Amino acid sequence: MSQLFDQLKERISSNNKSIVFPEGTDERILTAASQLGAEGVLKPILIGERAAVKQKAEEAGVDVSTSTIIDPNDFPEFDLMVETFVERRKGKATKEDAQKILLDENYFGTMLVYMNQADGLVSGAAHSTADTVRPALQIIKTKEGIKKTSGVFIMVRDDEKYVFADCAINITPDSQDLAEIAVESAETAKLFDVDPRVAMLSFSTKGSAKSPETEKVTEALQVAKEKNPSLVIDGEFQFDAAFVPSVASKKAPDAEIQGDANVFVFPSLEAGNIGYKIAQRLGGMEAVGPILQGLNKPVNDLSRGCSSDDVYKLALITAAQAAE
Repeated sequence: MSQLFDQLKERISSNNKSIVFPEGTDERILTAASQLGAEGVLKPILIGERAAVKQKAEEAGVDVSTSTIIDPNDFPEFDLMVETFVERRKGKATKEDAQKILLDENYFGTMLVYMNQADGLVSGAAHSTADTVRPALQIIKTKEGIKKTSGVFIMVRDDEKYVFADCAINITPDSQDLAEIAVESAETAKLFDVDPRVAMLSFSTKGSAKSPETEKVTEALQVAKEKNPSLVIDGEFQFDAAFVPSVASKKAPDAEIQGDANVFVFPSLEAGNIGYKIAQRLGGMEAVGPILQGLNKPVNDLSRGCSSDDVYKLALITAAQAAE
């Protein structure tokens, strides 16, 4: 695992990316920001009242002198931010609405990213996923051709690296959603030096069962191929046929993937969430994420039970996404 993040640090250290942390008085955030700033791998931006941020840092025994602290209440470009937000929301918020909304640290931080005053955002240590993702969807929005954002985990064990998707966002993705998830997950895999080989998972392998659920996956496969003809992708597979060569040779002898998949697209959030936790808890793999994908600029969501090390790692990933 340490090698994975050493590679990320090497990749981003010359890019001087800035990552905004809306939860600037959280001890875990302050500890991670202190380490990131001291290492010089990125520029942390902490949101909060300056005296409160500095006091919390002092209480935590960390040095945040390498971080920029921004207080929304005296931000010199707040009026411009308000105007920009109203324009972005296209009539869904008045100037008076915006003046109130932008005092919320997540909306404020997301606007910094949108206005190119930060390269990415990491939040969620003290906020729900909705609190982090909603401003991103309203302001930064998804890339052209992508309707929904999705969340992946990088599963790591020794030298093995795999991508599991979607394990965080879309409860019941349709075939179009699954195709988008597959294409975006392949791009995310490349961030971690994984040459993507994508398996579309189901409870059926190559028509061994027929149902609306399996047909959704086979349709998604065709859509994904149309979106990216160069993508190595196949399905539908049961997990063993996607991962075990001897099983693949029996169940899917003509498939492009022969038990050598490294990106796994689950048919539902239920399956994906259960799958990554089984791999983590029974398989002894370390789960890194969730990493949000499909947005125009990177925003990532922490668990409220996260550690400072989790914050540190997700910030590195966010900076790597921004560097692409």
